[in-house]
Amino acid sequence: MRTIRNGLVLALGITMTALGATACGGGGDATPPAAGPNEHVDLTLATFTEFGYEALIPEYERLHPNIKITHRKTGQGGPYHEELVTKLAAGSGLADVTALEEGHLSDFLDKGSKFNDLSKIGPADASPDRWLSWKYDAAKTKDGKLIGYGTDIGPLAMCYRKDMFQAAGLPTDPEQVKPLFATWDSYFAAGADYVSKTKGKAWFDSAAQNFNAMVNQLPQGYIGNDDKLAVEGNQGIKDAWTKVTDAVAKGESAKLTAFSNEWNTGFKQGAFATKVCPAWMLGVIKEQAGPENANKWAVTAAFPGGGGNWGGSYLTVPTQSKHPKEAAELAAWLTAPEQQIKAFQAKGTFPSQVKALSDPALLSQTDAYFGGAKVGELFAEQAKKVQKPQYKGPGDGQIQENASSPALQAVEQGKSAADGWNQMVDAAKKITR
Repeated sequence: MRTIRNGLVLALGITMTALGATACGGGGDATPPAAGPNEHVDLTLATFTEFGYEALIPEYERLHPNIKITHRKTGQGGPYHEELVTKLAAGSGLADVTALEEGHLSDFLDKGSKFNDLSKIGPADASPDRWLSWKYDAAKTKDGKLIGYGTDIGPLAMCYRKDMFQAAGLPTDPEQVKPLFATWDSYFAAGADYVSKTKGKAWFDSAAQNFNAMVNQLPQGYIGNDDKLAVEGNQGIKDAWTKVTDAVAKGESAKLTAFSNEWNTGFKQGAFATKVCPAWMLGVIKEQAGPENANKWAVTAAFPGGGGNWGGSYLTVPTQSKHPKEAAELAAWLTAPEQQIKAFQAKGTFPSQVKALSDPALLSQTDAYFGGAKVGELFAEQAKKVQKPQYKGPGDGQIQENASSPALQAVEQGKSAADGWNQMVDAAKKITR
């Protein structure tokens, strides 16, 4: 489970400006030669939160006796990526295999010269057809360079409280609730009905959580293909803003800041009835709602507007690596379907590989907490609904965290929708100028 946490500082945008002028073994340098078959090689692997690689690393070392892997694992993705930016600018200190979270990927794609092209130095079996096409393509620079192998993904479904639905006279069966989640219009209409029937109880947790998912579904997001801010001229973003803020005005939001203590407690207290639910969110719900709420939560293979993705990561090989070929082989092995199934079984990281999505070990996975739902099959179905990646230019993730989310929180606290929009636009301009 990985996602961007709220409150990231702007250090990513500030530090990135120095990278273009900093030498760090750039793309013009010759790739170091591969080690001999028996030559000892020390590799470093840097990840954050949970990738499920703890048992895989010693397995790889057994298969490759000349390879020794040092795993650098940190707890939070935000500080991890900030430190990565500093090391990238300094030209030293990066691991041979360095993980990047998809929400931060846009801040590195325009620095392609700092990463090896895995389509050229990686093993032949790590071909494009290993991955869902949208996952593979999202790690390509504008000139077609592949800087990362996809690890996991966060296909989107909807989670809801069955007991709260029943109390409001709404259907509770996962198949019967699908029409409520068919479109964003039907979702917010159902929310207005729920608020009315329950005399003011909240339908969803946070305006920003829904807005982020809606923006990610658009053909173009905050940044255009020309890497310029596209918020003001993007009608899709304006429409999403209107729908979300209208729902806030109707009392549908619990007004909770995602990943805050109050938000965590909200799961346990039944503070909201529905939740945008990427695959990794099931673990969050179980942890925060606690055993006393088992079987009250349900998940259904439906999401407003079709499919979507929220979360997931990539393994890159920076040009700083002295052993890029061996590093690429390790990254390719870790992201092979067989290994990603093991990672899924260990930590619930949902695989992005085509073969893994049809693996019986994945499709047979159920979750007793959610009433025995076939979560492996369900999220595999949702993953296939995503058509292509939205282009995310530099600053995209920062706009989400430091512009749109705070502006929507301000609206939830009483600011007008129009003033909130202006706040978001002004903050986005500061991030991208």
